[in-house]
Amino acid sequence: MSADLSAPQARRVFLAAQGLASRRPSGRVRDSDFAAYLERQGVLQLDSVNVFARAHYLPVFSRYGSYEPGALDSFLWGPPDGHGAHGFEHWGHEAAVMPLSLLPAMLPRMRRETDWVRWTRERLESDRPGLIEQVRTAVAQRGPVVGRDLEHLSPREGPKGTWWDYSHVKSALEYLFFRGDIAGSRGTNFQRTYDSLERAWGATAAHAAPLSLTQARQHFFDHAIAAVGIGTPRDIADHFRLLAPKSLTASGLRPFADSAVERGLAQWVTVDGWGEPALLATGAQVPGRATASALLSPFDPVCWYRPRLERMFAVDYRIEIYTPAPKRIYGYYCLLFLMGDDIVARVDLKADRKAGVLIVAAAWREPVTAPGARRRPTTAVAAALAAELRLAARWQGLDDVVVAPRGDLASALSVALLAPSKSAQSSLM
Repeated sequence: MSADLSAPQARRVFLAAQGLASRRPSGRVRDSDFAAYLERQGVLQLDSVNVFARAHYLPVFSRYGSYEPGALDSFLWGPPDGHGAHGFEHWGHEAAVMPLSLLPAMLPRMRRETDWVRWTRERLESDRPGLIEQVRTAVAQRGPVVGRDLEHLSPREGPKGTWWDYSHVKSALEYLFFRGDIAGSRGTNFQRTYDSLERAWGATAAHAAPLSLTQARQHFFDHAIAAVGIGTPRDIADHFRLLAPKSLTASGLRPFADSAVERGLAQWVTVDGWGEPALLATGAQVPGRATASALLSPFDPVCWYRPRLERMFAVDYRIEIYTPAPKRIYGYYCLLFLMGDDIVARVDLKADRKAGVLIVAAAWREPVTAPGARRRPTTAVAAALAAELRLAARWQGLDDVVVAPRGDLASALSVALLAPSKSAQSSLM
C-alpha cells in the first residue's frame, strides 16, 4: 500500500509551516513580522550562549533576514519602563518567550506544584519567614527590578558561590516568576528583570482566566499541529514539551490527536519511511519545491526534536557546548545550513566583535542527504553557504568572514568567499 506523502513532500510541508520553504521577503523586517513568527510558532527559545548571536535572535534572522535585534527585544518585552510587552517568558519549550495569547493555556503549568517549587517555598519559609511576600510587594511597588535591587531585604551572610548559588532574594524572585505571580523579561546583558503582571502584560493578560489542565494540553497540541504542519504525535507534543517529566506519556497523546482530527484541524496520513502515522494540518501547504537557504541554530524549532531531525533530514545533531574540547567532533557552537529541502552542511561560528570578523572555526558537509533529496555539488553548497555567512556577518555588524582550515568543507568555503558576492538563492534555481 502506497504512502499518502513521500518523504520529500512531508519535509516540504514541515518547512513551509516553519516559514522556511521559500526565499526571504525582500522588505524591511517589521514588528508585524515578529508578531507573525511568535503567534505562528507560539514559542521562541531563550539561551544565554552568545558566541555568535543569542538564541532568540536567530530563528527570526533565518526566516526574515537582517533586522535590529533591539527591535525584537522591544517588541517581546516592551521598552525599559515595563509597558507594552507582546510576549511573556516561561518554560514553554525550555526557557522561552511566548505570545500573550497563550497565557491562559500556560497558567496551569505555572501553577503546578513541582518538587522545586515545594522545596524552594519550604526553604525560604524556614530560613526567611515572610520574605516571599516582602519580595512580591517590593516588585509591585518598584518594578521593573533586577535581583540586586532587592538584596537589602535579605542580605547574604556569606560570599557568593557558584553561578547557581542564588541568594534568598533571588530564590524568592524565581519562585514568584515560576508561579506566574510576577513577570520576567530580559534587560541589559540578557539579565532577567522582574515586574508586576499588570505593568508587564497589561490588565487584560494579567487577569486572564486559566484553562483547565486538559484544555491547556489540547490547546498546545492544536497550536503545535499548525506550527509544524506535519508530524507524529510525539513530534507535535515536543513543540511545547508536553512529554516533559511528570507530564503526559506518549500513549496519553492519542486522545489529543484524535480530538484534533474530529474537530477538523488535521487528518491522519502515512509518510514513506516514517514507520508510524502522522498528523497533517488542515490547509497545510505542500510546496512542489523549496527554495530557501538559512542557517539554523541549535535552538531553532527545526532542530529541537532530534528524532524528527534524523527522520526528516538524516541529520545526527548534538550540541557540543558542554563537551570537553578534545572530544568535540564538529565544534563548540555549530549551526546547520539548510539549502532547499535538505540540510547540507554545518558550521561552527564565533563572532569576534573586537576584530570585526565572523570566524568559521570549522565547516563540514553533511555526509548523507535527506530521504529522496539529490546530493548537491560541493561547489554549489559552498557558494550558497558563503552568501549566507556574508549576510549573517553584516547582520551582526561584522566586516569579514574568516574560515579556519578545519572540516571537509573549509577549503571550498574559503574559495567561495573569495568569489564575487551573489545571492545564495541562485544556487537553488
